[in-house]
Amino acid sequence: MVEQPRRLVAELTSAEQIEQIFMVSQPQLRTTNRGDFYIAAFLSDRTGRINGRMWQATEMVYHSLPAEGFVWVRGRTENYQNSLQIVIESIKPVGTEEIDLYDFMPSTSKDVSLMWNRLLELLGEIKNPDLAKLVRTFLSDSELMKRFRSAPAAIMLHHAYIGGLLEHTVSLMELAARILPHYPQVDADLVRTGLFLHDIGKTTELDFDISFKYSDQGRMLGHLVKGAMLVEEKIRQLNSEGGEPFPRKLADCLEHIIVAHHGTREFGSPVLPATPEAFMVHYMDNLDSKIALTLAEIEKDTTNTDWTNYVKAIEAPVYKPHNFSLKSE
Repeated sequence: MVEQPRRLVAELTSAEQIEQIFMVSQPQLRTTNRGDFYIAAFLSDRTGRINGRMWQATEMVYHSLPAEGFVWVRGRTENYQNSLQIVIESIKPVGTEEIDLYDFMPSTSKDVSLMWNRLLELLGEIKNPDLAKLVRTFLSDSELMKRFRSAPAAIMLHHAYIGGLLEHTVSLMELAARILPHYPQVDADLVRTGLFLHDIGKTTELDFDISFKYSDQGRMLGHLVKGAMLVEEKIRQLNSEGGEPFPRKLADCLEHIIVAHHGTREFGSPVLPATPEAFMVHYMDNLDSKIALTLAEIEKDTTNTDWTNYVKAIEAPVYKPHNFSLKSE
């Protein structure tokens, strides 16, 4: 199979001829108003995803496609309702041996080793002996930490790429280093530990071996509940080693941060923040995720307009300050 040089999804423009491999997801066989079959699917690579449409499709072609996998596509790009899509002329599945996974998995642009070492440095500032011991127990779980370093922070929203969870966590820890001195009454060690573990459940909520999707456990439990469960599991491990048991009230406060960090029941928190530390983690998490989201929307928008397309997560388009400078010369 001969391919042209790869065109990344983020680079595509209208009226291009395409002949290359994409990751395909959620293919659906639909019918037009006239009763003709067509296939709708998402085509993606590490830079983003785009709608794909194959008109005058057949059931045979549809059933040949994986629910999620890789396909060779020949077609063309076109604008439809202000969005770019690929009109597919030919499509067929390909095996993973024919592709480079890193072409299709979006990854952090930052150095993972440097971020990891910085996280260890920031966690080393925790002075509370119980919290420090709990953090060390998590850090010593090599398989869990391997997933923590690789996991995305989300599927489609903020930090939705390999290494995104680590990047998001380090960003929050750096933010806390600046904010905590302003609020000396807040328990800094509890905040630091809460930031480290607030999304630890995403290591099992998300699968990211071929593409980003929710695991069965993620769908049934979610990362807030799973995060609290992981904390309980590690505390039981610590208590089984003898010595003074982990303080129950401290465990409750830490788990409260995890289950309350989305801030509202509408967004999945079973309880609302009820401690200063929980409020701090919630608002820092919301700030970092929204800034990352809006900056990413601006970066990936290639239209010559002042606004991005509508962003569902913030219920508005994002203004792009490209016609003037917000920074001093």
